[in-house]
Amino acid sequence: MSDMERWSQVEESVELLQTGDLPQAKKELMGLVEAHPDNEYGHFFLGNLFYEEEDYAKALKCYVAAMGVKKGYLGAMIGAGQSLRMLGDHEKALRMGRQVLRVEENDPDALFLVGATFFQRGEHAGAFGPLNRFLETNPEIEIAIEVRGMLQICRQELGMPEE
Repeated sequence: MSDMERWSQVEESVELLQTGDLPQAKKELMGLVEAHPDNEYGHFFLGNLFYEEEDYAKALKCYVAAMGVKKGYLGAMIGAGQSLRMLGDHEKALRMGRQVLRVEENDPDALFLVGATFFQRGEHAGAFGPLNRFLETNPEIEIAIEVRGMLQICRQELGMPEE
């Protein structure tokens, strides 16, 4: 099955996710991955749904399944890394983020993942560089404000002057 065919199988479910109809999207995506376990997009978007519901363990399983279908699936690697971070498995979260950065050195999602993981662990020196680089990618204003706040804390903890 082609990439376009696999994408068309999830298109309606993605629209349901975007409109906030999580119960119907979940029903459709679960049916899809059962019928088509080789559809990485089905696993990925089901992972996104579980992540949205804050069921990080189920989200992680879905992202791992997506990576099992498509090796090097960067989006699934980021999702797995964020799930691992939320589950408190910081070493594996950092490993995921760093793997993505080896492929795409300025990937904004990977920079945020690495920076936020270091920040969450209280390792402000490790967080500072990736979070600064993340801001250089011109993220949406809401996340930029959050990251600027994180950087301010890093500067204070590291004894750096304010910008």
